[in-house]
Amino acid sequence: MNAVEVVNVTKSYGTHVAVEDLTLHVPQGTVYGFIGPNGSGKTTTLRMIMNILYPDRGQISVLGASLSRMVVDRVGYMPEERGIYRRMRVGELLEFFGRLKGLERPTPVVKVWLKRFGLAEWYDKKVETLSKGMSQKIQFIATVVARPELVLLDEPFTGLDPVNADVVREAILDLRSKGTTVIFSTHDMAMAERMCDFIFMIFRGRKVLDGTLASIQDAYGMDTVRVRTERGLSVLEGLPGVEKVTDFGGLQELRLLPGADYHSVLEAMVARTRVRSFDVVKPSLHEIFVRIAGPQAEEAGHA
Repeated sequence: MNAVEVVNVTKSYGTHVAVEDLTLHVPQGTVYGFIGPNGSGKTTTLRMIMNILYPDRGQISVLGASLSRMVVDRVGYMPEERGIYRRMRVGELLEFFGRLKGLERPTPVVKVWLKRFGLAEWYDKKVETLSKGMSQKIQFIATVVARPELVLLDEPFTGLDPVNADVVREAILDLRSKGTTVIFSTHDMAMAERMCDFIFMIFRGRKVLDGTLASIQDAYGMDTVRVRTERGLSVLEGLPGVEKVTDFGGLQELRLLPGADYHSVLEAMVARTRVRSFDVVKPSLHEIFVRIAGPQAEEAGHA
């Protein structure tokens, strides 16, 4: 069974079409990543799944049913706009959310989560004394404390330092290992690559990517070369067969023209400088994102 099914859904705000004719099938027990530029329709889609917004047309089912009160209790949702009751104590707040979702004995579960997130000593402290990063971790715990079958997270990694981002990442993957379906939106393409079983990209309200990372990369082929040379970027401009050069400082990434021969590109490069490494790879999710939504795509009319 799919945890979420979105079929031919459209949502408009006045004359602006936020989501257009969207169909998605999110398999149960997977991590499903939503990517797309700001204003592309990610948050609107999540809010429609949660029944906060209603589609103009189309159908949405969650855990095999429409989003009734019974189903809501089996779903956890963390919105992009963070907000928790600041004058409550941390333990009191989390136990309240646990009971709200039907957890009969929330205290032991809350203490396990706080320990896991390095916040055990904050159990009796008021929420208003927490730092921004701590507050975000508390909101994540509040979302998952009742062990929901489906979790929706809108930008869960925003504002977290690398250590805390790793803690949240590990928690999400642990939820999946126990059968929970997790949908999260992110602008962190590397995180999406590492974590997601499936990736969905929405651009200007329309679905432009949907599938596994491997299937998405396969659709773009092996047209990318990552190189390290003695002289760096300066010797790579104007190479025959190269459409674009992206500089990452220590290495450069070349996008080849359709039909270009790797060996010819390497020979031309060797004629100019000593080549330390030359790797033919599939384009990264970041590169695919830029190809679809970047300025050059706009200019070429690919959007």
